[in-house]
Formats: sequence, C-alpha cells, structure tokens
Amino acid sequence: MFGRLSLSFLFLTQAWIHAAVGDPQIATDHPWYPGELAMSSFERLAATAAEQYERTTGHKADTDHHKALAAWFFRNTHYAHGEEGKENLSDKGFTNDSQHSTRDYWTGLFAHGFGLCGTTHAQWTAELDALLGPCRSRVTGTHGHNSLEVFLTGGPYDEGRWALLDHDLSTVIYDAMGTSLLGLDVISQHHERFTRRDYHSERQKGWLVCGLHKDDRGSYVSYQSAEYRAGYAGTPPLVQLRRGESLRHWFEPGLDDGKTFVFWGRNPMIKGIPGPERSRTWVNQPEKMHGSQNGTPHIDGQARYSNAVYHWRPDFADGIVSSDEKHVTLEFFTPYIIGATPSDDSEWGIYKPGGKNGLVLRGRATCALAVSTDGGTSWHEAGTFRDGIDLTDQVKGHRQYHLRFDAPAAQLQKANIDITTVCQANAATFPRLKENGTRIRYEASGRGIVSYGPNKQQAAPRIIDGALDSPKVTLEFATPRGESIQALHVATQIASSNPPSPDIAYHIDYSLDGGQKWSPLLKDGRIERRGAEPKDFWSQSMWSAALNLPENTASNVRVRFHNTGGKRYLRAEGHLLYPVSGTASKVTFAWTDSTGEHQQTKLLDHRGSWEIPTHQQVKTRWVEIAHP
Repeated sequence: MFGRLSLSFLFLTQAWIHAAVGDPQIATDHPWYPGELAMSSFERLAATAAEQYERTTGHKADTDHHKALAAWFFRNTHYAHGEEGKENLSDKGFTNDSQHSTRDYWTGLFAHGFGLCGTTHAQWTAELDALLGPCRSRVTGTHGHNSLEVFLTGGPYDEGRWALLDHDLSTVIYDAMGTSLLGLDVISQHHERFTRRDYHSERQKGWLVCGLHKDDRGSYVSYQSAEYRAGYAGTPPLVQLRRGESLRHWFEPGLDDGKTFVFWGRNPMIKGIPGPERSRTWVNQPEKMHGSQNGTPHIDGQARYSNAVYHWRPDFADGIVSSDEKHVTLEFFTPYIIGATPSDDSEWGIYKPGGKNGLVLRGRATCALAVSTDGGTSWHEAGTFRDGIDLTDQVKGHRQYHLRFDAPAAQLQKANIDITTVCQANAATFPRLKENGTRIRYEASGRGIVSYGPNKQQAAPRIIDGALDSPKVTLEFATPRGESIQALHVATQIASSNPPSPDIAYHIDYSLDGGQKWSPLLKDGRIERRGAEPKDFWSQSMWSAALNLPENTASNVRVRFHNTGGKRYLRAEGHLLYPVSGTASKVTFAWTDSTGEHQQTKLLDHRGSWEIPTHQQVKTRWVEIAHP
C-alpha cells in the first residue's frame, strides 16, 4: 500500500505529528459584530442573524418571511458593494471578467466582504438555499443590475411565490397592504408606484425602499433573466496555526505603521488610502438601517477592507509536507485572500508585476527557494534566499502555497527564518469589543485543512478518470501526512445549458476504499424551477456538498461527478479536514477606550471564556491568536 510513497514521506508521517492549533475561533457579545465563531457555519449564521433581527424588529425569525428578512438584514450590515480582485480560477491568469468572479459564499464573506451586484447575490444563494431549501433563491437580471429573489411559502405566500430580496440596493418591497413581499414580476409592471419611498411608507415595516440611494429605483423597471444555483458553499473559513505561528486581525488598513496597504480589489484611492472602499453601506452603522427615513449618506471610507496577517517562525519539524537530506517543503492555507501592495496606484494595480508585502521571508538561509500555488505540481524558482525576499507576485490572489527550501531541516533550523503572509479580510467577521465590558468565547475544533481548488490548476492534477470539460470526472484527494479525513467538502461548476432542464439529475459520489464502494454526497440533485420566470437564464450552475466523517480512518478519498444530461464539468474542487494535535493558544486583544490604550492576553486550551473590562468609546485595534 505504500509503493508510491517516498521514504522521506514515510518518515515524516510516522515521526512528525502535525502540531497545529486547528480551527481557532473567537466570538464576543458585541451586538452587531461578534466575530467568526458566531458566523462560521450556516447554523451559527442563522442563529446570529435571527438574534440581530429579533432584537431590532421584535419579530422572531420563525417563518420563511422572517428568516429571509433576518438573512437580508445581516447581509446588509456585513457586506458592501465593491469590486473584488479575481482568482485565477480557470488557469488563464487574473482577469476582470465575470467568469472569474468569486461565487463561493465563505470566501466572499470572510476574504472580501464586498462584491458587485451579481457577485454578492450569486454567493448569497448558498446561504438562502441552506436556510430555506434547494433552489429557493435565484439571481435575477434587471435593468442595469443583478438582483435576487427568494421563494417564500406559508401565510400570505400560501404554497409559494418569488419575493425581491435585494442586498446590493438594500431593498425589499411590500404589497400595498404591507402583508407580504412582492416579486419582480409584479414590481416591474408597477415600478413607478411600488418603488416610491412615499408610497404608503408605513407598509414597509421600517425597511426603506432603495436604502442606499433613492435613485436606485430605476433598476426595477424590468426583469429579464434568472440564475439558478448561481453560487455555492466551498470550504469553511478554517484557520490552522502551526507551532510558532500567529494570526493578527487588523481592523483598519495600514497595518502596524499605518501606511502599509495590502489588498486584493479595485483601488479607487479614496481620501489617500489605497484599496477597496464603499461610501454608501450599512456596514459599520447597522443600528441606523431599520427605521431609516433617508438612507445612507455618502461618507468616504464608511467601509474598507481589513487585513489578516500570519507571522510564522518555523522550527522545520512542523507544517512540513515533504523533507529529505536536500530539501524541506512547507505548506500554507488560509480562508482569506493573499493580497499585495501594488506597484502603482492605478485602479487594477494588483494585477501588475511588482506587488509587495503579501509574502516576505527573513532570515540567514543561503539556499535556493521555490514556491508553488498548485500543491507542488509546478514550481516557480525564486532564486537564492536572502533576508527580506518578497514572493508576493507568485502567491497574490491565492489562498494557499507551498515553499521549498533546498537545504536540510537541521541547517534551516539555525537560519532564524520567519515568514509573513498578509491577506485581505472582511473586518465585519472579526470579533469586536463593546463598551462597558465584553464577554469573550473561544473554541478550537482541532481540525486542519488541505485544499485542492478552487483554481482549476490546483484540482486538475488529482483527476484519475474522465476529464474536466466533459460529462464525467473523478478526482482523488489525500491529506498531507496520512491523517484521517474527518470532513469532506466538494464543489463543481457545470455548463448546464440555457434554459436549465429540471429533468437532468446531478450526482456526486465518494469512495474511501479506492473505488470499490461508492456512497452518495449528492444524489439526484436538480435545478428546480418554480413560479413566475423571466425569458432568459444563466447557462451554468454551481453544486456543492459536504460530509462529516468523525469515525473514518482513511486518508484518501475519491470523488466522482456525473449527470444524466451529458453536461460538462468546467471546474471541480475538494477540501479535506483532518485532526491536528496542537492545543495551546494565546489570544490577545488590543484596543483603545476613554481611559487610553490597552492590551489583554489569555492562554487557552481547546475552549474558554473570560471578561475584558472595557470602558466608553471602545475601538478594537487588533486581535491575535498565536500558537506558542
């Protein structure tokens, strides 16, 4: 069974246990921005959104209607309109076309926190379908805009009908009596009446029509197309910290010196600060949304990107994927996007050569160095290691990389190497402190992650049968050091044709024994079309599936994708969660309040809670989790 493995790999799996802190997460009792532990799964997210909604409106999120509004309220207060940097999804380089837009829900929420209208609504379908059921949401093309509708049932909706739920323009529209939300089929026919803010404003229950700007109402004069299964839920937002590594969340651009700007998106250069920005949004002012009479004012920098900074001093005995007497290869995975300080201030300078500060290495090594962003299938030779070597251009826009040092571990352990990786992140997912004392919760599930995707070049080398751009494909994934697979997350993008046929069944199967026995991950999945429809459709669809395997001992899994309609698979990805052995964490909050600057550190094991004595005028500067 070990015929294909090198002796060095065998030594690695038997002698070195991966001592990482797996999946550390924090939540506070901040009323609006409690942090990742409150929103890192759809179950947690639904509970957090429901609490925010009930506290604000007095209504429980216990019907389709109120569940949808709770999700919409949360999306408005945690995600802004903006242009994200693209990922190299199809192995054609970074481009700014719509086929490279981020459709993965978790990447959109945690790594960006902003997207254009079609992007945010495509991502959001994954949350709404998890909340209400498959194909219960769709992206809808309107006049110069991509909106969203949700299919609601019960009460005034009876057996079900579509309702407008537009996050990007902060809009829901009630009927004249204020009893239910209207869909675009009705709104577009009577848009001059229903999109007026002064048309029976009390019917809106405190939700202002076109809450970002009154002139957005022109978007609803027509609706022309529908995208079913427009987004998906890929890998969960999981962090693993290797021994000697820390992750610091900076809430505002600029990092420690206030002038190092690292990001992955359009640069409008607002008020002299480079990087993505949104002037009209409910983000950072959520308490003003419900009951607003005039919408959001234009405030430069109302919402900006933030940073997640990894700092690692490797001991070259942990975080290793291969090692022998001539080289050591280290791994890195993140739920965020590795950013760059562009070489100029142009709008899309991130794509140009000369990016800096995304990946920087320091130390006294003198060996050759190489970097890979496809799991070691191909390598970029980076020359000889030098103190301060910057590899940003090789890893920017990615969520993973491997580093290969052409020297033995014993030599590298004396070189005092440290590695800094700076990512873009959404500050609305960071845990904030509140005034007059804050309660903190910490949990670590003890899981690490290896990802084969989302980029085509990361998954394609794992194909063992069939092919991408064909109706059938099978891939094989493995954990890095022979760890057991505790959870499996897979996704695919399919050319499902226009119009999509509800008669075609889509299947995803997995095997833990080399293909002898197959079990379903997704069985008989279909594009369900309901209610009123426009005339045109998106010709593709996204499918994802996940499975927990707590008792499994296998370290390899095969996943096959097939369908009954001969539809082609354009991309596929797989993500494996596995156990890691690290426990100890050091959590530090840095903040200012009416009494000055403060820091507090807490040593923790797998979970814990404590109080931080904050005062008035609290501003959280950064939060750090470290594995000593």
